[in-house]
Amino acid sequence: MPDTQTTVDHKPTAAVPPGGAAPGTAPSAAQGAPANAAKAPPKRVLIVVGLIAAAALAAGGRMWYRSHYFVETENAYVTGHVHPVSSRIPGVVTKVMFDDNQVVKAGDVLAELDPADQRVKVEQIEAQIASVQQQIVQAGAAIEQARAQASAARAQVVQAQANLVRARQDAERYGQLYNSQMKAVSKAEVDAATAARAGATADVTARRDNANAAQAQITAATSARDVLKAQVKVLQAQLQDAQQQLGYNRIVAPISGRIGKRSVEVGARVQPGQQLAAIVQDDVWVVANFKETQLPGLVPGQKVDIEVDALPKHELVGRVDSFSPASGNQFALLPADNATGNFTKIVQRVPVKITFAPEDLRKYAGRLVPGMSTVVEIDLRQKAPQQAAQ
Repeated sequence: MPDTQTTVDHKPTAAVPPGGAAPGTAPSAAQGAPANAAKAPPKRVLIVVGLIAAAALAAGGRMWYRSHYFVETENAYVTGHVHPVSSRIPGVVTKVMFDDNQVVKAGDVLAELDPADQRVKVEQIEAQIASVQQQIVQAGAAIEQARAQASAARAQVVQAQANLVRARQDAERYGQLYNSQMKAVSKAEVDAATAARAGATADVTARRDNANAAQAQITAATSARDVLKAQVKVLQAQLQDAQQQLGYNRIVAPISGRIGKRSVEVGARVQPGQQLAAIVQDDVWVVANFKETQLPGLVPGQKVDIEVDALPKHELVGRVDSFSPASGNQFALLPADNATGNFTKIVQRVPVKITFAPEDLRKYAGRLVPGMSTVVEIDLRQKAPQQAAQ
Protein backbone atom coordinates (compact mmCIF):
# COMPACT_ATOMS: atom_id res chain seq x y z
CA MET A 1 0.00 0.00 0.00
CA PRO A 2 1.53 3.22 -1.09
CA ASP A 3 2.60 5.62 1.43
CA THR A 4 0.22 8.49 1.87
CA GLN A 5 2.01 11.92 1.43
CA THR A 6 0.56 14.91 3.09
CA THR A 7 1.11 18.11 1.08
CA VAL A 8 1.49 21.24 3.11
CA ASP A 9 1.10 24.64 1.38
CA HIS A 10 3.80 27.03 2.55
CA LYS A 11 2.51 30.59 2.34
CA PRO A 12 5.01 33.46 2.51
CA THR A 13 5.03 35.15 5.81
CA ALA A 14 5.77 38.85 6.34
CA ALA A 15 9.04 39.67 7.99
CA VAL A 16 8.53 40.57 11.53
CA PRO A 17 10.73 43.47 12.66
CA PRO A 18 12.82 42.89 15.69
CA GLY A 19 10.83 43.46 18.76
CA GLY A 20 7.70 43.91 16.62
CA ALA A 21 4.47 41.95 16.45
CA ALA A 22 3.08 39.83 13.72
CA PRO A 23 0.83 41.40 11.15
CA GLY A 24 -2.69 41.67 12.21
CA THR A 25 -1.82 41.90 15.86
CA ALA A 26 -2.40 45.03 17.97
CA PRO A 27 0.76 47.19 18.55
CA SER A 28 2.22 47.10 21.98
CA ALA A 29 3.77 50.00 23.99
CA ALA A 30 7.25 49.07 22.83
CA GLN A 31 6.11 49.11 19.24
CA GLY A 32 4.77 52.71 19.52
CA ALA A 33 8.17 54.39 20.40
CA PRO A 34 9.65 54.46 16.87
CA ALA A 35 6.47 55.86 15.53
CA ASN A 36 6.59 58.76 18.05
CA ALA A 37 10.24 59.51 17.19
CA ALA A 38 9.28 60.39 13.66
CA LYS A 39 6.97 63.09 14.83
CA ALA A 40 7.85 66.93 15.13
CA PRO A 41 10.24 68.04 17.99
CA PRO A 42 8.64 69.08 21.23
CA LYS A 43 7.46 72.66 21.69
CA ARG A 44 9.96 73.25 24.49
CA VAL A 45 12.86 72.77 22.07
CA LEU A 46 11.28 75.11 19.57
CA ILE A 47 10.85 77.75 22.24
CA VAL A 48 14.51 77.51 23.28
CA VAL A 49 15.71 77.70 19.67
CA GLY A 50 13.46 80.67 19.05
CA LEU A 51 14.72 82.48 22.09
CA ILE A 52 18.34 81.89 21.03
CA ALA A 53 17.59 83.16 17.53
CA ALA A 54 15.82 86.23 18.90
CA ALA A 55 18.72 86.95 21.25
CA ALA A 56 21.20 86.59 18.40
CA LEU A 57 19.14 88.93 16.23
CA ALA A 58 18.85 91.44 19.08
CA ALA A 59 22.59 91.28 19.77
CA GLY A 60 23.41 91.66 16.10
CA GLY A 61 20.98 94.54 15.76
CA ARG A 62 22.42 96.24 18.82
CA MET A 63 25.95 95.81 17.50
CA TRP A 64 24.98 97.29 14.15
CA TYR A 65 23.12 100.16 15.82
CA ARG A 66 25.96 101.05 18.14
CA SER A 67 28.63 100.72 15.46
CA HIS A 68 26.59 103.00 13.20
CA TYR A 69 25.67 105.74 15.69
CA PHE A 70 28.35 105.53 18.40
CA VAL A 71 32.13 105.40 18.58
CA GLU A 72 33.91 104.24 21.68
CA THR A 73 37.34 103.14 22.79
CA GLU A 74 38.88 101.77 25.94
CA ASN A 75 42.34 102.88 24.79
CA ALA A 76 42.00 106.04 26.84
CA TYR A 77 43.52 107.31 30.04
CA VAL A 78 43.55 110.32 32.32
CA THR A 79 46.52 112.65 32.05
CA GLY A 80 47.51 116.05 33.41
CA HIS A 81 50.32 118.41 34.27
CA VAL A 82 53.07 116.81 36.38
CA HIS A 83 55.65 119.39 37.47
CA PRO A 84 59.06 118.19 38.70
CA VAL A 85 60.49 119.82 41.83
CA SER A 86 64.29 120.10 41.70
CA SER A 87 67.14 122.08 43.19
CA ARG A 88 68.93 124.85 41.29
CA ILE A 89 72.15 124.58 43.27
CA PRO A 90 74.12 121.79 44.91
CA GLY A 91 73.88 121.38 48.64
CA VAL A 92 72.99 119.26 51.63
CA VAL A 93 69.33 119.03 52.63
CA THR A 94 68.75 120.30 56.14
CA LYS A 95 64.92 120.39 56.22
CA VAL A 96 62.10 118.63 54.37
CA MET A 97 58.73 120.22 54.95
CA PHE A 98 56.39 118.12 52.82
CA ASP A 99 55.07 114.59 52.69
CA ASP A 100 53.59 112.30 50.05
CA ASN A 101 50.15 113.28 48.70
CA GLN A 102 50.24 116.60 50.56
CA VAL A 103 48.40 119.57 49.02
CA VAL A 104 50.69 122.55 48.51
CA LYS A 105 50.32 126.05 47.08
CA ALA A 106 52.62 127.86 44.71
CA GLY A 107 55.45 129.47 46.67
CA ASP A 108 55.30 127.14 49.68
CA VAL A 109 58.74 126.19 51.00
CA LEU A 110 59.25 122.46 50.48
CA ALA A 111 62.87 121.97 51.58
CA GLU A 112 65.95 123.88 52.67
CA LEU A 113 69.64 123.39 51.88
CA ASP A 114 72.66 124.29 54.00
CA PRO A 115 73.38 127.96 53.12
CA ALA A 116 76.95 128.12 54.47
CA ASP A 117 78.74 127.95 51.11
CA GLN A 118 76.55 130.56 49.44
CA ARG A 119 76.73 132.87 52.46
CA VAL A 120 80.56 132.80 52.42
CA LYS A 121 80.53 133.67 48.74
CA VAL A 122 78.22 136.62 49.38
CA GLU A 123 80.48 137.94 52.12
CA GLN A 124 83.55 137.53 49.89
CA ILE A 125 82.01 139.55 47.08
CA GLU A 126 80.84 142.23 49.49
CA ALA A 127 84.43 142.57 50.76
CA GLN A 128 85.70 142.89 47.20
CA ILE A 129 83.18 145.62 46.49
CA ALA A 130 84.26 147.54 49.59
CA SER A 131 87.91 147.26 48.54
CA VAL A 132 87.23 148.51 45.04
CA GLN A 133 85.16 151.38 46.37
CA GLN A 134 88.16 152.48 48.48
CA GLN A 135 90.28 152.34 45.36
CA ILE A 136 87.74 154.56 43.64
CA VAL A 137 88.09 157.09 46.46
CA GLN A 138 91.86 157.01 46.04
CA ALA A 139 91.50 157.41 42.29
CA GLY A 140 89.29 160.45 42.88
CA ALA A 141 91.96 161.99 45.11
CA ALA A 142 94.59 161.29 42.46
CA ILE A 143 92.41 163.03 39.90
CA GLU A 144 92.11 166.11 42.10
CA GLN A 145 95.87 166.14 42.62
CA ALA A 146 96.48 165.85 38.89
CA ARG A 147 94.07 168.68 38.27
CA ALA A 148 95.93 170.88 40.75
CA GLN A 149 99.22 170.05 39.06
CA ALA A 150 97.71 170.82 35.70
CA SER A 151 96.45 174.17 36.97
CA ALA A 152 99.91 175.04 38.31
CA ALA A 153 101.47 173.98 35.01
CA ARG A 154 99.11 176.22 33.09
CA ALA A 155 100.01 179.13 35.36
CA GLN A 156 103.67 178.45 34.75
CA VAL A 157 102.98 178.44 31.02
CA VAL A 158 101.40 181.89 31.33
CA GLN A 159 104.37 183.12 33.33
CA ALA A 160 106.83 181.69 30.81
CA GLN A 161 104.92 183.31 27.99
CA ALA A 162 105.19 186.69 29.77
CA ASN A 163 108.93 186.17 30.21
CA LEU A 164 109.17 185.29 26.53
CA VAL A 165 107.45 188.55 25.56
CA ARG A 166 109.83 190.57 27.71
CA ALA A 167 112.84 188.69 26.36
CA ARG A 168 111.74 189.35 22.82
CA GLN A 169 111.27 193.04 23.52
CA ASP A 170 114.71 193.27 25.14
CA ALA A 171 116.29 191.48 22.24
CA GLU A 172 114.62 193.83 19.78
CA ARG A 173 115.70 196.93 21.71
CA TYR A 174 119.28 195.73 22.03
CA GLY A 175 119.27 194.92 18.35
CA GLN A 176 118.16 198.46 17.50
CA LEU A 177 120.86 199.98 19.73
CA TYR A 178 123.60 197.87 18.27
CA ASN A 179 124.07 198.17 14.50
CA SER A 180 126.59 199.38 11.99
CA GLN A 181 125.69 203.02 12.54
CA MET A 182 125.14 203.02 16.28
CA LYS A 183 126.64 200.98 19.04
CA ALA A 184 124.86 202.27 22.16
CA VAL A 185 125.20 198.86 23.83
CA SER A 186 127.88 196.32 23.76
CA LYS A 187 127.86 193.22 21.65
CA ALA A 188 127.74 191.10 24.83
CA GLU A 189 124.54 192.74 25.94
CA VAL A 190 122.97 192.06 22.56
CA ASP A 191 124.04 188.44 22.70
CA ALA A 192 122.71 188.13 26.24
CA ALA A 193 119.33 189.53 25.20
CA THR A 194 119.18 187.14 22.27
CA ALA A 195 120.07 184.21 24.49
CA ALA A 196 117.47 185.25 27.02
CA ARG A 197 114.85 185.28 24.29
CA ALA A 198 115.81 181.79 23.17
CA GLY A 199 115.75 180.59 26.77
CA ALA A 200 112.31 182.10 27.32
CA THR A 201 111.02 180.39 24.19
CA ALA A 202 112.35 177.04 25.37
CA ASP A 203 110.90 177.58 28.81
CA VAL A 204 107.45 178.22 27.33
CA THR A 205 107.69 175.00 25.37
CA ALA A 206 108.72 173.08 28.48
CA ARG A 207 105.95 174.61 30.55
CA ARG A 208 103.39 173.65 27.91
CA ASP A 209 104.68 170.07 27.88
CA ASN A 210 104.34 169.97 31.67
CA ALA A 211 100.77 171.25 31.40
CA ASN A 212 99.94 168.61 28.76
CA ALA A 213 101.47 165.90 30.96
CA ALA A 214 99.40 167.08 33.91
CA GLN A 215 96.28 166.95 31.75
CA ALA A 216 97.21 163.44 30.62
CA GLN A 217 97.51 162.41 34.25
CA ILE A 218 93.99 163.67 34.84
CA THR A 219 92.72 161.59 31.91
CA ALA A 220 94.60 158.51 33.09
CA ALA A 221 93.34 158.87 36.65
CA THR A 222 89.79 159.40 35.40
CA SER A 223 90.04 156.27 33.21
CA ALA A 224 91.37 154.26 36.15
CA ARG A 225 88.46 155.41 38.28
CA ASP A 226 86.01 154.47 35.50
CA VAL A 227 87.57 151.01 35.32
CA LEU A 228 87.13 150.62 39.06
CA LYS A 229 83.52 151.75 38.81
CA ALA A 230 82.92 149.18 36.08
CA GLN A 231 84.53 146.57 38.29
CA VAL A 232 82.15 147.53 41.07
CA LYS A 233 79.21 146.97 38.70
CA VAL A 234 80.57 143.54 37.81
CA LEU A 235 81.00 142.69 41.48
CA GLN A 236 77.50 143.96 42.23
CA ALA A 237 76.12 141.66 39.53
CA GLN A 238 78.09 138.81 41.05
CA LEU A 239 76.76 139.76 44.46
CA GLN A 240 73.21 139.71 43.15
CA ASP A 241 73.82 136.29 41.63
CA ALA A 242 75.36 135.07 44.89
CA GLN A 243 72.36 136.37 46.83
CA GLN A 244 70.06 134.58 44.41
CA GLN A 245 72.08 131.42 44.88
CA LEU A 246 71.68 131.91 48.63
CA GLY A 247 67.93 132.27 48.12
CA TYR A 248 67.87 129.04 46.11
CA ASN A 249 68.64 127.19 49.32
CA ARG A 250 64.90 127.42 49.93
CA ILE A 251 63.20 125.07 47.46
CA VAL A 252 59.66 126.28 46.82
CA ALA A 253 56.66 124.80 45.03
CA PRO A 254 56.45 126.09 41.43
CA ILE A 255 52.70 125.46 41.18
CA SER A 256 49.73 124.52 43.32
CA GLY A 257 48.83 120.85 43.47
CA ARG A 258 49.53 117.62 45.29
CA ILE A 259 52.92 116.17 46.10
CA GLY A 260 53.90 112.83 44.65
CA LYS A 261 57.04 110.73 44.11
CA ARG A 262 59.02 112.13 47.05
CA SER A 263 62.66 111.09 46.77
CA VAL A 264 64.58 113.28 49.21
CA GLU A 265 65.47 113.02 52.87
CA VAL A 266 67.33 115.19 55.36
CA GLY A 267 71.09 114.83 55.00
CA ALA A 268 71.03 113.93 51.31
CA ARG A 269 73.33 115.87 48.99
CA VAL A 270 71.47 117.01 45.90
CA GLN A 271 72.73 118.31 42.58
CA PRO A 272 71.25 120.96 40.28
CA GLY A 273 68.34 119.52 38.29
CA GLN A 274 67.94 116.47 40.49
CA GLN A 275 64.23 115.74 40.92
CA LEU A 276 63.18 115.73 44.56
CA ALA A 277 59.42 115.32 44.10
CA ALA A 278 56.59 115.95 41.65
CA ILE A 279 53.52 118.19 41.90
CA VAL A 280 50.36 117.10 40.09
CA GLN A 281 47.68 119.64 39.29
CA ASP A 282 43.98 118.86 39.67
CA ASP A 283 43.27 120.13 36.14
CA VAL A 284 43.31 116.77 34.34
CA TRP A 285 41.88 115.58 31.03
CA VAL A 286 41.52 112.39 28.99
CA VAL A 287 43.60 111.32 26.01
CA ALA A 288 41.61 108.82 23.92
CA ASN A 289 43.41 106.99 21.11
CA PHE A 290 40.72 106.52 18.46
CA LYS A 291 41.24 104.51 15.33
CA GLU A 292 41.64 106.64 12.24
CA THR A 293 38.49 105.02 10.85
CA GLN A 294 36.53 106.43 13.81
CA LEU A 295 37.52 110.04 13.25
CA PRO A 296 35.17 111.14 10.42
CA GLY A 297 32.23 111.70 12.76
CA LEU A 298 34.19 113.48 15.49
CA VAL A 299 34.34 117.27 15.78
CA PRO A 300 35.55 119.53 18.61
CA GLY A 301 32.85 120.36 21.13
CA GLN A 302 30.96 117.06 21.01
CA LYS A 303 29.70 115.65 24.28
CA VAL A 304 31.55 112.58 25.54
CA ASP A 305 30.42 109.99 28.09
CA ILE A 306 33.38 108.93 30.22
CA GLU A 307 33.63 105.90 32.47
CA VAL A 308 36.61 105.83 34.81
CA ASP A 309 37.62 102.42 36.11
CA ALA A 310 38.31 103.90 39.54
CA LEU A 311 34.77 105.36 39.66
CA PRO A 312 32.67 102.52 38.22
CA LYS A 313 29.28 103.84 39.35
CA HIS A 314 29.80 107.39 38.20
CA GLU A 315 29.30 108.58 34.64
CA LEU A 316 31.32 111.66 33.88
CA VAL A 317 30.76 114.12 31.07
CA GLY A 318 33.42 115.60 28.84
CA ARG A 319 33.87 117.49 25.59
CA VAL A 320 36.07 116.83 22.58
CA ASP A 321 38.73 119.50 22.85
CA SER A 322 41.22 118.93 20.03
CA PHE A 323 42.94 116.37 17.85
CA SER A 324 46.61 115.48 17.84
CA PRO A 325 48.55 116.88 14.85
CA ALA A 326 49.91 113.38 14.12
CA SER A 327 49.22 109.77 14.94
CA GLY A 328 50.78 108.13 17.94
CA ASN A 329 53.22 106.23 15.72
CA GLN A 330 54.78 109.49 14.53
CA PHE A 331 55.63 110.48 18.11
CA ALA A 332 57.09 107.07 18.96
CA LEU A 333 60.76 106.77 19.79
CA LEU A 334 61.27 104.49 16.79
CA PRO A 335 58.48 105.20 14.26
CA ALA A 336 57.81 102.53 11.66
CA ASP A 337 59.46 103.03 8.27
CA ASN A 338 56.84 102.20 5.65
CA ALA A 339 59.31 102.55 2.76
CA THR A 340 61.27 99.38 3.57
CA GLY A 341 59.22 97.10 1.31
CA ASN A 342 57.76 95.07 4.18
CA PHE A 343 54.69 97.26 4.44
CA THR A 344 51.58 95.97 6.18
CA LYS A 345 48.66 98.31 6.49
CA ILE A 346 47.75 98.81 10.14
CA VAL A 347 44.96 101.03 11.33
CA GLN A 348 46.63 103.90 13.14
CA ARG A 349 45.37 105.60 16.27
CA VAL A 350 45.17 109.35 16.71
CA PRO A 351 45.18 110.86 20.23
CA VAL A 352 42.13 113.01 20.95
CA LYS A 353 42.07 115.38 23.92
CA ILE A 354 38.84 115.27 25.93
CA THR A 355 38.26 117.72 28.75
CA PHE A 356 36.13 117.02 31.80
CA ALA A 357 33.19 119.17 32.75
CA PRO A 358 34.23 121.77 35.36
CA GLU A 359 31.68 120.48 37.86
CA ASP A 360 33.09 116.96 37.57
CA LEU A 361 36.62 118.25 38.15
CA ARG A 362 35.47 120.02 41.30
CA LYS A 363 33.39 117.09 42.49
CA TYR A 364 36.10 114.47 42.02
CA ALA A 365 39.13 116.62 42.81
CA GLY A 366 41.84 114.32 44.09
CA ARG A 367 40.06 111.22 42.75
CA LEU A 368 40.88 111.80 39.08
CA VAL A 369 44.62 111.41 38.71
CA PRO A 370 46.89 110.96 35.68
CA GLY A 371 47.31 107.38 34.52
CA MET A 372 43.79 106.12 35.27
CA SER A 373 42.15 103.96 32.61
CA THR A 374 38.88 105.12 31.08
CA VAL A 375 36.30 104.14 28.49
CA VAL A 376 34.90 106.95 26.36
CA GLU A 377 31.83 106.92 24.13
CA ILE A 378 30.58 109.57 21.70
CA ASP A 379 27.12 109.73 20.20
CA LEU A 380 27.50 110.65 16.52
CA ARG A 381 23.87 111.73 16.21
CA GLN A 382 24.40 114.89 18.23
CA LYS A 383 24.57 118.09 16.24
CA ALA A 384 27.83 119.85 15.65
CA PRO A 385 28.43 122.62 18.22
CA GLN A 386 28.22 125.30 15.52
CA GLN A 387 24.83 124.06 14.34
CA ALA A 388 23.56 123.70 17.91
CA ALA A 389 24.54 127.30 18.63
CA GLN A 390 22.51 128.53 15.65
